[in-house]
Parts: sequence; structure tokens; C-alpha cells
Amino acid sequence: MNKIMELIGAIFKFSWQAINFIRKLILNVIFFFLLFMVIGIFLISKEAQKPMDYEGALLVDLKGVIVDQTATQNPLGEVGRELLGVSSSQLQENSLFEVVDTLRLASQDPKIKGMVLKLDEFAGADQPSLNYIGKALNEFKKTGKPIFAVSGYYSQPQYYLASYADKIYLTPQGAVGVYGFGFQNLYYKTLLENLKVSTHIFRVGTYKSAVEPLMRNDMSAESREASIRLVHSLWSTYLTQVAENRSITTEDVFPGAKEMIAQLRNADGDNATYALNRKLVDSVSSYAQFEADMTETFQWDKKNQQFNNISIYDYADTLTSSLPANDEGNIAVVVVQGAIIDGESIPGSAGGSTIANQIRQARLDPNIKALVLRVNSPGGSVSASEQIRSEVAAFKQQKKHVVVSMGGLAASGGYWISTPANKIIASPSTLTGSIGIFGVINTFENSLESIGVYTDGVTTSPLAGLSVTNKLPEEFAELLQLNIESGYKTFLNLVAESRKKTPAQIDRIAQGRVWVGIDAKNVGLVDEFGDFDDAIDAVAKMAKIEHPVIDWMKPELSLSEQIIMSLSSNAKALIPDPLQAYIPAPVLKEVKTQTEFYRNMNDPLNRYAYCLSCGDIQ
Repeated sequence: MNKIMELIGAIFKFSWQAINFIRKLILNVIFFFLLFMVIGIFLISKEAQKPMDYEGALLVDLKGVIVDQTATQNPLGEVGRELLGVSSSQLQENSLFEVVDTLRLASQDPKIKGMVLKLDEFAGADQPSLNYIGKALNEFKKTGKPIFAVSGYYSQPQYYLASYADKIYLTPQGAVGVYGFGFQNLYYKTLLENLKVSTHIFRVGTYKSAVEPLMRNDMSAESREASIRLVHSLWSTYLTQVAENRSITTEDVFPGAKEMIAQLRNADGDNATYALNRKLVDSVSSYAQFEADMTETFQWDKKNQQFNNISIYDYADTLTSSLPANDEGNIAVVVVQGAIIDGESIPGSAGGSTIANQIRQARLDPNIKALVLRVNSPGGSVSASEQIRSEVAAFKQQKKHVVVSMGGLAASGGYWISTPANKIIASPSTLTGSIGIFGVINTFENSLESIGVYTDGVTTSPLAGLSVTNKLPEEFAELLQLNIESGYKTFLNLVAESRKKTPAQIDRIAQGRVWVGIDAKNVGLVDEFGDFDDAIDAVAKMAKIEHPVIDWMKPELSLSEQIIMSLSSNAKALIPDPLQAYIPAPVLKEVKTQTEFYRNMNDPLNRYAYCLSCGDIQ
């Protein structure tokens, strides 16, 4: 018996030692991993401090997407991807304003002799962002420096930027993929019925299509009408600008599907020849020939075995390390990007508390004389939108001026927060409006009943003890509908006061309808067309600021937060999404977009001013 007890004790002792060893091993691995990353950051920062010797072309090799404001800068994440060898081109975000500033500084740099656009890994941006970059490219060209573009295939956003080049190269087996704009939504009505999910929808607005995926299997006639207008307007703007850049007609850029196929057939199906015939490109050449031409223009770098150039990313690093620190800013810029949610901001979403606090800091800062609210958002939570709007109004009450600069998208809640502004400036291709309110609650009592699960209990009133496992009480449905209608009236009144119209006049252009910028200006939702520069100039003039200095209001992460964020981003990069192997990329993207929306919406009263169908027109 004693031997058995000794054996059991030995087993437990061994097991504990093994568990303890594994625990220490895991902690040590994590410790050394973080130490390795910190050392890497130190070495890279040391290397970055060395003056970089460069002369030749600025190689604009943008990777990933262009956004108004990247997620809070996280050097650990970048170093982690470098050390682990993880490709981050599709994960990478580029700040629109940093890109434009870099291009402008390069135009005045005597060591930069020209520019090469190599956009193979550029995933895209909204049209106003592309226009703003194009403006900087034109400024670069006006200094007399040449711009070249090269690719084996130009997607539509890639070609839009390439069209600003003096000379466009295309490889012999390449193509220019300019085919038109469109967008798709997934619809779940039948799926929810099959799953016996009870969907309760409360909305105001004929055109409020954000809830259509839950209540229909296709697009409503009203939504289709508005969407057709949007895509045709954006497509017309795209064709007009590209045609102007290339000194050709819009029909040359895209003659229509049937005519394009006919002309492609005449070219024996050769896309490169078709592009050359249509003057979409200037030269069909191999990369070797392109390199020879660039060598003739920019000379040869013997050390690196390439024509003299510096990547826009390396060039930006040299500027960051060499530029003197700005004086205290006098114009605050607050960026509202992504869905508006309650609480703190998370990557991809704008938290009402975070944004309101940034505006409050600017309001309390005596050096700040004005505010530019940069809005690139489809909206979201009504309570979070109102939290931001009230802070903008409080800023204005301090006799400080506010100008809203709309990006590619400023709809629903994005328009709600814009209402207190002295002036709203948008692009002709900005999507805005979508003035409407809705609420969605799903309950699963029928789903549970089908598998033999039931819910029962007692409450003091039909409004108490609400649960997704119970049928939604009629009294609560009535209460929520009243809240939705009240929210819509509030929205109308805010817009009416802002635009100096009556609520009835606003109601006729509201109803959840999305307006493209050129139409939004015609109906009075936008004051004038312009870009971010125009917004800064306008607010500086209002506030009588002779020398505008921008103060970008954004939160700073602590080292521990950066480390946690780094581990999360690296894990996502290293572990592939299993759904990618089974679901086509466009479908998966749409599923994720809608899933993120429904997951992040956390309005305490279940009221949302959101435009689900506004984004991703391409």
C-alpha cells in the first residue's frame, strides 16, 4: 500500500514539475521574443538615424491601402513583421496626408530628379483620396520633374494614379483593368428564416438600406435607384479625370463593354496592344527595357545594381528624422474614420469617447483657434454620434471656428457629427447624406425551441428581463419604434438648423437617401467643393490665422499597449484565415464587413445612423 502511495506521489510530483517546466518555458519564450523585438527596434531606429545617401527617382511603391489616419503607430508591429518575414502589403495602411506631404517635399528636393510609380501592391483608396494624391502629383510635375509609371497590370485605382504620369509603361503580357464601378451586398432573409431567427427591424427612411440584408433577399427598388445614380456619377468622375490626364476622350478610356471586346478582338486578344492603341499607355516594354530607360534618365547605382532611386517609405523616414519639431499648433485636426461606436476607438472604428475627448482637448487648449473635423465614416451609433456632435458644438460655442472636411464617405452618423460646422467642404465624389435611423434586434426563441430549449421566468413589467432567448414583447417593440422616430426627428432638426432650412424641407432629401457630393451640394447638404487643403485655408481665414500650424489630435499608446497590439497583429499575420480557402475573396470581404458592423454596434438604445451600402464601390 505504501509503495502504491509513493508511486502516486511520484506521478503527481513529476506531473507538477512538468507543468511548471512548461509554464516557465512559455514565459521565457515570450520574454525572449519581446526582448528580441525591442533589440530589433533599437537597432532599426539607430540605423534610421544615419543620414541616407540618395539621389535620383522617388520610387512610389505604395503597398496596401490609403486611409485618412492609420491605426495608432506601432513600431513593434512593423518590426515584428520584418523579423518574422511576414508579408504585410495587404495589411499595410498608409496615411493619405503623410503620402501627400512626402510627395510635396520631394518636389522641392534637389536630390529628387523625378518619380517612378510602381503600384503593383497598391490595393486602393476612395476617389477623393486619389484626387488629393493626384493634386500632389501635378504639383510635382509643375516643377519640371518627370513622372513615369510601370506595371504588368493596372487595377482601376492603380491606373487612376498612373494616368498622372508623363509616360506609362506596360509589360507585353500586361493589361489595363478599367472596366467600371459596382458594389454587391449579401442578403440573409431566407437564411434567418431557415435558422428560425426572429428579426425585429425598426427604421425611418424610405432609402435606409442598412437593414435590407436582414429583411430581403435582394435590393429594394428605392435602394437600386439611389445606388445606380451613385455608381454612374462616380464612374463619370473617374473617366473624366483619367481622360483629362491622358489628353484623350472618356470613350478612349472605356468605350463600353461591347466596343471594348470588339476592339480587343481586332487586336487578337492582346490586352497590351489594345491599351497602346487606345492611348491608355505610352510604351509596351519589358521590365528590362524600362530599367534601361530609367538608367538613362536617373543613372545607375552600382552598389545596389539598379537605377538610382529611393523608396517613398525610406524617403519618408529621412524626412521624419531631419525635420525640426513644429511649434505648438493653432489648428486642431480630428479624424473620424470608420464606423462610429460607443466607448473607446478600436482599429477600424471611431469611438465616441475617444473622438469627443480629442475635440475637448482642442477646445480647452488656448493655442488652438480652430478645428478641422475630417470625416470619413459611414456613421454608426446614434448615442456616440451625438457625443461627438455635442463636443463639436461646444468647441464652436467657445467662439472657435469649425470646418468639416469630408473624405470619401460622410454619411448617416458621419453627417450627424458634421451639423455644427461653420462650413462643410466635400469632394464631388464624396458619399454623404443617408439621413435616417434604424434599429435591429434578433431573437432566437424559435431556434432554441426547434432543438428543445425553452426560456421561462417572471418580470415586473413587459419591459423588464429582456433576452434574445425570448420573444420580443410588443410593448418593447413599440417603445423602440418611438425612440427611432424621435431620433429621426432630432436628426432632421439638427440638419435643418445647420442648413437653415425647415425640417420638412430636409425630410424631402433625407429618408436615408445617399447623395454623391455633386448632388449633395445641389440639395444644400454641402457648402462647397474642395479637399483637405481647402478646409485648412477656409478655417484659417475664418479664425484670422496668418500662419496655420496643424495639431493632429490622436491618442498615444503606452509601451505595454504597443506590445499587446504587436502580438495581436503578428498573430493575425502568421495565422491564415481558414475561411479564405473555402470562400471567394469578394464574398468573404462582404461577410466580414457586415459582421463587423453588427458586432461593433453597441448603442445603448439600439439606434443607428449607418450607411451599410455606401462603401467599397469599385
